[in-house]
Order: sequence, then structure tokens, then C-alpha cells
Amino acid sequence: MPPSHPARQTGPVLHDWFLSDAGRAVLASEEETVAHALSDRPGLPWLWCGPASRAVPDGGGRGVSLQPDGSGRWSGPIACGLPLPLPSESFGVVVLQHVARPSGEYGPALLQEAERLLVHGGHLWLFVLNPLAPYRWRWRGTGVIASEPLSWRRRLRSAGLVPDAVSQGLGPVWSVQASVGLQQGAGLRAAYLLRAEKRTMPLTPVRQRRVMQLPQGASAA
Repeated sequence: MPPSHPARQTGPVLHDWFLSDAGRAVLASEEETVAHALSDRPGLPWLWCGPASRAVPDGGGRGVSLQPDGSGRWSGPIACGLPLPLPSESFGVVVLQHVARPSGEYGPALLQEAERLLVHGGHLWLFVLNPLAPYRWRWRGTGVIASEPLSWRRRLRSAGLVPDAVSQGLGPVWSVQASVGLQQGAGLRAAYLLRAEKRTMPLTPVRQRRVMQLPQGASAA
């Protein structure tokens, strides 16, 4: 998939901040982790939804990369809204990089769509800004929304996914420069990663009730 340059978004834009120097520093900090996510399930395609069009890393395999257009729709190889015109249970990995929101066009319906598209045992990689990070002052007043891990775990469970018990912090703490590497827990890093898995409960066979045989001539009353 050839790299392309992000175009300026129009309308009620939610993601322009990621085109700023401060936002690009966060995305640059996540490049290595995104590359790992795209290669998480070799042989299966991935879906990568991020705030800006970016080149697919070497060894990233094949998949679909989409960007929000600010009006609740998506652009990329396909231009569409939800539900995405993609077959159910056909992706090994879904990456939602700073596009999911607690409510609205990019809210619960997006998580439910991710659950629909994942194969059984597939992984959702959710990248979210950290509301406790000092870096939050760099997106203050821009309309960008941050939310803590506990709330996202509840939302993921509501969508039918099983989240990891611990999130992983990544990105800068204050300086506008990329900071590569993950840490246990969100801490004071600008963003964090929360993974979730699509699992299915095994079907429990129902034991058939034993039919009592009545002796010949006996009444069933």
C-alpha cells in the first residue's frame, strides 16, 4: 500500500490535532507498536483505523487502512460509514489508533463493528490519549478527548471483547518528541495501549432427559 500525505480535514474535525507537531510526536512514538500489531496474526488481513494516512510498515502484511473524515464517515481505499462494507470475522487484527470515542459517530458502534470484523481469537489494539499525562496541556482546548483505561475496559466488555488487565503507556511525557517503548500501566505517558481479544464461549451440550419406559398395560395418568 503506497504512502500518502494526509489531507486537511473539513467539517467538524476531531483529529486535526494529530497533524500538529505535538500530535505527530505521539503517532511517531507508536509506529513500532503499530507495526507489531499489524503482524500480530500472520496470514490474516488487518484493519487499521488511524487519524492520518500513514505508510504501512515493512512486513505489515496486507489489510485496509482507513481515516475518519470528521463527519462520521471514513476515507481510504473505500469511502463509507458504519457499518463498514467488510465481511464479518475476516480480520485477525483491528487497530483503532486514536479514533474511538466514548460516544457519537466514533463511539460504541465502532467497537461493536471491530468485534464483528474480528475472527475468533483476533485482537483489537486500542490506542487512547491519557487524561493524566502532563502532555494533556498540549491538546487542551482542541476538542480532543482523553479517557482513562477503566472506562475503556467497560466499553470493550460491552462490545463483547475481553480486555487485557493492564494497559501499556507509550509516547512522550511532556517534550514534543517521539518516545519509543512501552511501559506497564499508562503512568504519565501521553497515550496508552489497551488490547482486547474476541473470544467465544464453548457451547455446553444439553443432556437429553431420559424417557421412562412404562410397562405394558400401565396407565400414563
